[in-house]
Amino acid sequence: MTHPAQPKASHFINGEYVEDTAGTPIPVIYAATGEQIATVHAATPAIVEQALSTAKAAQTAWARMTGTERGRILRRAADIMRERNHDLSVLETYDTGKPLQETLVADATSGADALEYFGGLAASLTGEHIPLGEDWVYTKREALGLCVGIGAWNYPTQIACWKGAPALACGNAMVFKPSETTPLCALKVAEILIEAGAPAGVFNVVQGMGEVGGALVTDPRVDKVSLTGSVPTGKKVYAAAAEGMKHVTMELGGKSPLIIFDDADIDNAVGGAINGNFYSSGQVCSNGTRVFVQKGIKEKFLARLAERTGNAILGDPMDEATSFGPMVTENQMNIVLGYIEKGKEEGARLICGGKRADMDGYFIEPTVFADVTDDMTIAREEIFGPVMSVLDFDTEEEVVARANDTEFGLSAGVFTKDFTRAHRVIGNLEAGSCFINSYNDAPVEAPFGGVKASGVGRENSKEAIKHFSQVKSVYVRMGDVEAAF
Repeated sequence: MTHPAQPKASHFINGEYVEDTAGTPIPVIYAATGEQIATVHAATPAIVEQALSTAKAAQTAWARMTGTERGRILRRAADIMRERNHDLSVLETYDTGKPLQETLVADATSGADALEYFGGLAASLTGEHIPLGEDWVYTKREALGLCVGIGAWNYPTQIACWKGAPALACGNAMVFKPSETTPLCALKVAEILIEAGAPAGVFNVVQGMGEVGGALVTDPRVDKVSLTGSVPTGKKVYAAAAEGMKHVTMELGGKSPLIIFDDADIDNAVGGAINGNFYSSGQVCSNGTRVFVQKGIKEKFLARLAERTGNAILGDPMDEATSFGPMVTENQMNIVLGYIEKGKEEGARLICGGKRADMDGYFIEPTVFADVTDDMTIAREEIFGPVMSVLDFDTEEEVVARANDTEFGLSAGVFTKDFTRAHRVIGNLEAGSCFINSYNDAPVEAPFGGVKASGVGRENSKEAIKHFSQVKSVYVRMGDVEAAF
């Protein structure tokens, strides 16, 4: 009997499921047990060609529809997604291993929010009129054309929607390649869009590893590439896109600072640190993994943190009581365990966790290191697992300089009751998505993205429209044309 997570076929092209078993088989492993629950096949060159040519052909008519018509389809897709939230959340849990307690409120719901938000914006994408005496200029906002989306493995449903919704709202078509680690959820997004009335071909999903991504990114028909992934992958994809002068959005990694001043509410600060390190078992790019705690409250903070971390419930992700899931793969678990060993070797003080959990699947205990210094490996490199580094600081000026001393710049957070200081510190931090007395909120209404090596462009909010459309300006002369001869 096939597992309920086994998709009807590997790819979704031109409004239907498509299979080509000549492609390399990609096993889908359930992180909570290590068992194989599905197989998909990487896209062959024929599948890639089918997806790109289909999307290219479908895009013109889609762009000619009114924004209102496109928006209606996206909003209908949002409704369908919300109606099926439970089943989509179960699939997300099979795909990623994240606890159902989390996927029920954070994944398909977030995808639906994006479809609804950009569906609502689609009719409002107007240009402007620029008077120049008797003459005038008008502008139009036009689709880019054919967009490629490349997803990461941590939020497969959400990322497909965060990229697909603004792309489609602007009149583009998209070919989306999910991560080979979590290939299932994007197929459901494509299926729902068709059911909601999207024309066949405007949103297609193809599976595969780096070579499939490479074929998509370098194809001359592609106008835009939006990638969520690591900094090394981002640099490669950005360079390949630049060869063809393509538009890009790069949502990459981070090593974000979370600064806790000694006047902060301790429980809220601990809650922020937990959300910024242990949600999705630490597999979130914006995580505040360098937690700077002012010396006056350090031991009090660590004691409360250890106490609350002890309340994490590791177990079957399908049990809604479980609050902490496994790493997405055995490989990712081993990478994270390697970082934990480095933390111990380099002299950080282990407060809690620090090892693989004694159970099936790829579970690592939520791990906290204290007395971490800026030069330790665990404070410099993105771990992408449940490892929190707590660092001490004395003054505001010192902590801002240390917080900014990194190649990354995705997120930053501050906990303090002094609001003047909160805004001042955030103003001085080099990061794109910031938080005051909170951490890791990502509503679709707010722009999301980083500075420095953490990426270019923004997802979500009205900002995303700018990254999936281009402006045409038209000069209109009302009188005679003068010329030198």
